[in-house]
Amino acid sequence: MANHLSESLPERTFQYQSSLPALPVPTLEMSLSKYLDSVRPFASDEEFKATFDIVKKFQQGVGKDLHQKLQQRARTKRNWLEEWWLDTAYLEIRTPSQLNVNFGGPAPYLEHCWPPAEGTSLQRASIITWHSLQYWNMIRTERLPPQKAGKTALDMEQFRMLFCTCKVPGVKKDTIRNYFKTECEGPCPSHLVVLCRGRVFTFDGLCDGQILTPPEILRQLSYVKERCEREPEGDGVSALTSEERTRWAKAREHLISIDPHNKTILETIQSSLFVISLDETKPYSSPENYTNMTLEALTGNPTIRWGDKSYNSIVFADGTFGSTCDHAPYDAMVLVSFCWYLDQQVKATEGKWKGSEVVRPVPPPEEQVFTVDEKVQSDISHAKQQYLESTRDLQVVCYAFTAFGKTAIKQRKLHPDTFIQLAMQLAFYRLHKKPGSCYETAMTRKFYHGRTETMRPCTKEAVDWCAVMMDPTSNGDAKRKAMQLAFNKHNKLMAEAQEGKGFDRHLLGLYLIAREEGLPAPELFMDPLYARSGGGGNFVLSSSLVGYTTVLGAVAPMVHHGYGFFYRIRDDRIVVSVSAWKSCRQTDAASLYNIFCSSLHEMLHLATTSQL
Repeated sequence: MANHLSESLPERTFQYQSSLPALPVPTLEMSLSKYLDSVRPFASDEEFKATFDIVKKFQQGVGKDLHQKLQQRARTKRNWLEEWWLDTAYLEIRTPSQLNVNFGGPAPYLEHCWPPAEGTSLQRASIITWHSLQYWNMIRTERLPPQKAGKTALDMEQFRMLFCTCKVPGVKKDTIRNYFKTECEGPCPSHLVVLCRGRVFTFDGLCDGQILTPPEILRQLSYVKERCEREPEGDGVSALTSEERTRWAKAREHLISIDPHNKTILETIQSSLFVISLDETKPYSSPENYTNMTLEALTGNPTIRWGDKSYNSIVFADGTFGSTCDHAPYDAMVLVSFCWYLDQQVKATEGKWKGSEVVRPVPPPEEQVFTVDEKVQSDISHAKQQYLESTRDLQVVCYAFTAFGKTAIKQRKLHPDTFIQLAMQLAFYRLHKKPGSCYETAMTRKFYHGRTETMRPCTKEAVDWCAVMMDPTSNGDAKRKAMQLAFNKHNKLMAEAQEGKGFDRHLLGLYLIAREEGLPAPELFMDPLYARSGGGGNFVLSSSLVGYTTVLGAVAPMVHHGYGFFYRIRDDRIVVSVSAWKSCRQTDAASLYNIFCSSLHEMLHLATTSQL
């Protein structure tokens, strides 16, 4: 009876956290074997021989010792990678986060309920904010069902980071401040921050413990907008968050030193649920062209984005929406889950509020005015200038490919994600006449506090297939056979990476153990093929499946001569964001997208006429 009763109770958001398995450490032999496989497409026979010798030497010598030390670490930590990954991938990086690390994207509401319309932005923003507060409350009361892969529970820790979270710059290393608490853990901040025309306002999302209704939120947002239209622009202190990290850390220290109240304002922003950005641009293009909205979300006005917040909800003047988020506290799948929830709620209610129109006597938003001096003004001016220069250099294209989608691919018994990845490989190969080192995100949330592993799609099989596709003498059978081999290899590597059997994070762990022990970097990491094949964050193609929902985002390329390639797969369409740097003459996002589309057609034709 008791057992039956426990099964019928709804699952709580964080109930499986304590029972999740620890992140495993792969065997040294397996990781090095996979590494050698991954460098093969980028090496001549001579270079490969040299790398092979370096790897063997590493395996029998220093690598063996480092691996043992890593295993010792794994015995004392349920996730041996967690702190290291946060530090290395995010907190120690000194380049500006707002363009190089953050992700952003368009909101999909315009596809059904909310086509662009003048004069609707605040009303729509109040409804979206209300739904967002409901989601926060679901996490706070642990009513958000835990996510699963089949029957396997996935780690939910990152959902704690969606609200009331902010990165704080440090001179050498940043930190993450998380103020979120579940109901059982105690009080949680419930205020929101609104940024408009360089000014900062705040108001509580609750009144007498109840979430404000959309009419009440509308009154608060209208108050902010009217004040900002009547009065001069603010100092735009938030632009400092778009600065190089050490410069921002020093500017922040100075800001606090001139007036202790500045520290209180910073704390208010850091602990807020999230930021609402009232943006006066009108970025809508068309239902199949999200380019301007994506670009605006990623590169918009820095005086109305707090680049270090875990979530900035951007409301554009034409009634469309976007968001920009710091990547350090969580991965895109958290935001995708949240935005998909919002999209479904908006759709279910036809974008309308059907409750009471009564507005309680809620105190109006309070403006937070920083004390600034000439140095702060000069710092803001410098931040804006460097941000403007870097954003001008970012090229983004974001289009919907509508010829077919997941349904047609699955009918051919092919994995949709692998299909897209191989089309991307072929497009790159056609455009650049060589293979491109590629990173695809593999999720490791089956493990305690798991985040991601690198899956490397540029396999020898994929490159062999690209060569066959480019060979005018090869026939359909040869192309199909090569394609099937490439599919099989990709699917196998992805499945292994999700089980904690990738090798990139393992190699990173060995490298960091050496660093912590004060040892020189092992030869393996100094070998030119290590970086050429993507190691050390040098992937030319940085890619990720954002999911099978209506939600999409984009990130800047990982390297100057590279691309960011992000996509969502629907039943009838594939929506893709491609980013590149304009200052690199070799890359062009639009060309890669166009060739990618023709690759999709070609592959579907191959699969249609095949016996696969």
